[in-house]
Amino acid sequence: MLVISEQDARALVSVEDAIAEVEKSFAAMARGFARNYPVVRELVGYQDAVYGVKTGCDTSAPLLGLKAGGYWPHNLAKGLTNHQSSTVLFDPETGRASALVSANYLTGVRTGAASAIATKYLSRPDSSVLGIIGTGVQSAYQLRATLAVRPIRKVYAWDPSPENLVTFGRTVAELGLAYAPQTDCQAVAANADILITVTPSQRALVEKSWVRPGTHISAMGADTKGKQELEAALVACAVLFVDEAAQAITIGECQHAFNAGLITEQSLRGSLGAVIAGLCEGRRSAQEITLFDGTGVALQDLVVADLAVRLAAERGLGCRVAY
Repeated sequence: MLVISEQDARALVSVEDAIAEVEKSFAAMARGFARNYPVVRELVGYQDAVYGVKTGCDTSAPLLGLKAGGYWPHNLAKGLTNHQSSTVLFDPETGRASALVSANYLTGVRTGAASAIATKYLSRPDSSVLGIIGTGVQSAYQLRATLAVRPIRKVYAWDPSPENLVTFGRTVAELGLAYAPQTDCQAVAANADILITVTPSQRALVEKSWVRPGTHISAMGADTKGKQELEAALVACAVLFVDEAAQAITIGECQHAFNAGLITEQSLRGSLGAVIAGLCEGRRSAQEITLFDGTGVALQDLVVADLAVRLAAERGLGCRVAY
């Protein structure tokens, strides 16, 4: 078995690499070659932790595996990040475990990649102002990935933590962009061509009336029942795209509009993978508000882990152990 450390994973997989691999996985899902299995996500009942397992398979690769981990909210006090994950890959020919890959960085970079792919296919090509609601650890991944697909010149941001806004501002400045931190979400939403929400919120942070026609929204925070970042009326008026429909209406941003009867599964224009594969129309006009509900799927984790394994083999990185 090849074991890849967190340090090696960071050295091996770039933002651009992740975008390329995740885009291919979306298309494979739409074409029926790849699928994600039902997600397990539970409250642990210890350390206030949330634990989950995501699994899937791509027969065209072939690729088989799982990512396990979750959210341990007291980790920062221990000098660790709150999100902890590991990916295990299996040999599709025999079922034997073939690699163990640290997935903290890879989870961040694949989430940024998924959002950026949605931005690439669904936002207006002239979009240059980015709004980010939530400037924790994930925000830097979102920013760097968005820059890979759109010519961003200014960034508006909000976070309940002033410290997070300052830290994120340093990243924005390093990239040579104008920065406009805000004291409320309305100003961020009202000025954005591309709006990314990436918080653990369980209440709506963005109202329908704040969002201009033509805006693209990537809602990346909701991945559990109860989480919410957008007003249900905003979801209902937007053109909806998803990573996976079943997850979107049960644990994603769409869950609240769905449960309120404002949308049905037929309200979804399609999956992002279908747009990439040419099986579904994306944005139809400059006035549409497009919304990508990114719940996070196993195949995103598996393809970036597999890339890390392949590159590690080429470069002599990682540690091989008998198993």
